[in-house]
Amino acid sequence: MEYQVQKQVFIPIDGIAVEGDLVIPANAKSVVIFSHGSGSSRFSPRNRQVAEYLHGLGFGTLLFDLLTPQEDAIYRNRFDIGLLTERLVGATQWLEKQAETKGGRFGYFGASTGAASALAAAARLPQIAAVVSRGGRPDLAGDALSLVKAPTLLIVGSLDDDILILNQQALERLGGVGALGMVLGATHLFEEPGKMREVEQLAGAWFQKYL
Repeated sequence: MEYQVQKQVFIPIDGIAVEGDLVIPANAKSVVIFSHGSGSSRFSPRNRQVAEYLHGLGFGTLLFDLLTPQEDAIYRNRFDIGLLTERLVGATQWLEKQAETKGGRFGYFGASTGAASALAAAARLPQIAAVVSRGGRPDLAGDALSLVKAPTLLIVGSLDDDILILNQQALERLGGVGALGMVLGATHLFEEPGKMREVEQLAGAWFQKYL
């Protein structure tokens, strides 16, 4: 595959710099920004698997660390949705100013607790065109759910009982177009054979439709 951009980046946000990996296939017009879950990082194998699939569909991706190593060492920071949302908003605004991505369209892919920051950030940024959550905790976005206008897909494993209920409840609170993508026979991490492939396909189809 031919790439226009494939590089490590350092994103300045509120006096600190977080690291990320920006990959943009040739002729890509849209970029999906990933928000990983607690205890994870831009090296999340599942998020990277999804990112590679999106590259094949012509989407650029930005996977970045929402926290510095020092911040991540403080356990409560991993669940500070307000802080993580600020980082995601900051990274989005930074990306909008880069020569390679200026004027493009942007979407979010949030995993686990990262789904909450993705939805909270989308509620603040009307330019976000689409959101996908994988095994997410959209309920942690609280009142921001009703302010999300970007079309949102909530992907959940059918065997992930508690998370499924939380996502069904969150779906009813979304302020815009929303859908539940249920992966039959999958648990929270979609570790069963072929289930991550279904996640990729659901996410890819959603971004192709709305992003």
